[in-house]
Amino acid sequence: MNTEKKFLYKELTGKIISSSYNVLNALGCGLLEKIYGNSLAWELELRKKKVLPQKEFNYKFCQTETAV
Repeated sequence: MNTEKKFLYKELTGKIISSSYNVLNALGCGLLEKIYGNSLAWELELRKKKVLPQKEFNYKFCQTETAV
C-alpha cells in the first residue's frame, strides 16, 4: 500500500519547514516576530532560495493611519 502523497511543492515545503525548525532551535521562544522572520529569510537564502522582504501594509486604527 502506497501512503506517499504527491504535493506540488514538496521539496520547497520541506526546506521551509526545516529552516523554520533551525531558526526556532537556534533562537528559542519569546522573541518578536520580526526577528524570526528575518532569521528565516536568512536561513532560506543560505539554502539558495530567493526571499522577498515583507511588503509594507497600511491600515487605519482609531482614526489614525499607520503602516507596518
